[in-house]
Amino acid sequence: MAVEDKQISYRIYLVAFGIFFMAIAITVKLTNIQWVEGDYYRKLAKERTVRTFVIPANKGNIYSADGSLLATSIPNYEIRFDALAPKAEAFEKNVKSLADSLVTVLGKSSEFYENELRKARANKNRYYLLARNLSYTEYFKIKGFPLFNLGAYKGGIIVEQETVREHPIGKIAERTVGYERTSHGKSFEGKGIEWAFRDDLNGKDGKILKQKIAKGQWKPIRDVNEVDPRDGYDVISTIDVYIQDIAHHALLKQLEAYDADHGCVVVMETHTGHIKAISNLGKAKDGTYFETTNYAVAESHEPGSTYKLADLMALLEDKKADTSTVYDSKGGTIIYSGRKVRDSKEGGYGKISLARGFELSSNTVLVQAVYQAYKDEPSTFVNHLNNFGLNRQLGLSIKGEGVPYIPHPKDKKWSNVSLPWMAFGYGVSITPMQTLAFYNAVANDGEMVKPQFVSEIKEWNRTIKKYEKEVLIAKICSDETILKLQAVLENVVKKGTGSKLYSKDFSMAGKTGTAQVNYGKNGRSEMYYASSFVGYFPADQPKYSCIVVVHKPNTALNNFYGADVAGPVFKRIAQKIFTDAPSTNEIKNIDKKIAKQESNYDSYFAKSNIKQQLVPNLKGMSGMDAVALLGNLGLKVRVVGVGKVRKQSVEAGQNLVKNTTILLELS
Repeated sequence: MAVEDKQISYRIYLVAFGIFFMAIAITVKLTNIQWVEGDYYRKLAKERTVRTFVIPANKGNIYSADGSLLATSIPNYEIRFDALAPKAEAFEKNVKSLADSLVTVLGKSSEFYENELRKARANKNRYYLLARNLSYTEYFKIKGFPLFNLGAYKGGIIVEQETVREHPIGKIAERTVGYERTSHGKSFEGKGIEWAFRDDLNGKDGKILKQKIAKGQWKPIRDVNEVDPRDGYDVISTIDVYIQDIAHHALLKQLEAYDADHGCVVVMETHTGHIKAISNLGKAKDGTYFETTNYAVAESHEPGSTYKLADLMALLEDKKADTSTVYDSKGGTIIYSGRKVRDSKEGGYGKISLARGFELSSNTVLVQAVYQAYKDEPSTFVNHLNNFGLNRQLGLSIKGEGVPYIPHPKDKKWSNVSLPWMAFGYGVSITPMQTLAFYNAVANDGEMVKPQFVSEIKEWNRTIKKYEKEVLIAKICSDETILKLQAVLENVVKKGTGSKLYSKDFSMAGKTGTAQVNYGKNGRSEMYYASSFVGYFPADQPKYSCIVVVHKPNTALNNFYGADVAGPVFKRIAQKIFTDAPSTNEIKNIDKKIAKQESNYDSYFAKSNIKQQLVPNLKGMSGMDAVALLGNLGLKVRVVGVGKVRKQSVEAGQNLVKNTTILLELS
């Protein structure tokens, strides 16, 4: 008995010691948590119950010079279904009605949606994709359908929203308007105006502290650390939608007619450098054309005869020759170091003046003039080209500008044919935009201005920043030279290689160009033609300058010259601008709020005094705004053209019938 008592006492002591040591360990651990690791655990607890949330800023819009939307942000909705959230009774009661309702928005049969919903429930799918790319109106309708109107926890509806960037005028000028790619909220790549002015467009995100409460909900905590978001500013581009539409379709028509590989056109306001239109079209595999690369800005290549204006400018400035100096075209062929320079006209032009040689684009005349004047001092000629700005990038606001190239006598690549080849646009490289800036300087009486794509940054009606004219070269050459150059450029159209473009109704001046371009393909070198025309209009008081370049027109059509391929695009633009509807630089309605897909469209209708039961008057409204408005009235829309609404198939004031299709003609 005594032995048992002793054993029991031993066990009691052992348990007591265990409890004692456990208490010591707990005390040590608690002390360690409280004093040593306290900060870490307090921080962890706070992170799990209190979190900083980002309040995204609204991105600004990009407008054309006349107030039309070029780029805007709209919300896009995705609807998913948590098939296990609804109770069995609620699901069975509402699934058929839900399927019937989905037909009205999503289009497929009621049986299809009922089967899909039942299948999702049977498979215990808690994230079934029902629809994506929905507008606010479509999302709002679906949210009110049977079962879904019970909410996320009882009805199983899951709504995900993202903001997408839309181009209301479609693919026109898409590469210049550009894009911005983001990842995890940070920009990493982009092009055009969107990328160049992203800091202005994106604004600054705000932040707010929230505390976690029941059922995963978060309640805002107001404190001094709260930062309100600053919405992005609007960017007012220099693009004129009317001129842009003319340029785009004139280029497209010519590319299709000549089955060309790609081409570009740029229209620039002479005095300001504002780019009023820019189109870059490349051929897809199916033979259609779309905006692929910003060729006007990025593609640096041998220009051919349009480069001869630099020859004439240098010769006149140095008084090495005058427009009346006579040269013998020598049967249309001359030889330098065993290599031939030929005129396009077989047999040449006989003996003609330098001015006439330029007007007829005689290679032999211009090459002789340059070679005779600078063969002993080629650096003088090259320095002239550099002083004209032809060796430098323009420093455009949008990235991707091509790099021009002019060889120098000190270069290893310089040879005996470098100088004569430069004289008719070979062995050098330049982008269409750089060529245009050079010709524009002649039109602008010698002042070279920087091409600009944006005129100002605005916050509603307040100007944040205005981009004034930027002068690159105050005086590219003397007034005497400028007057002579302007005269010969006008004569090119009147009686030279561009005579097919001449019109008594409006004057033009410019230069044709036809260059042979080589490029590598499958290890071989293939030659093709690049046809161009660059100039300005009207000739006497230039308002716009323009360049057109068409690459690789189909030679089977037996016509690849600049006057025939590129020239008609130039003429069409000038003709439409000055005979159909002259354009102005006035910015119209730029301060007017543009209707977007907002969180409450009813407020928009209330502010606009638009009655939802009647078809609104859309005439004069930009295409994007009209499409958004009609879509949210439950109407279907077809659009022809770009710009502002000129005509609507259903007249304003008529009773509105849901799902009716309205045809909008834009101009």
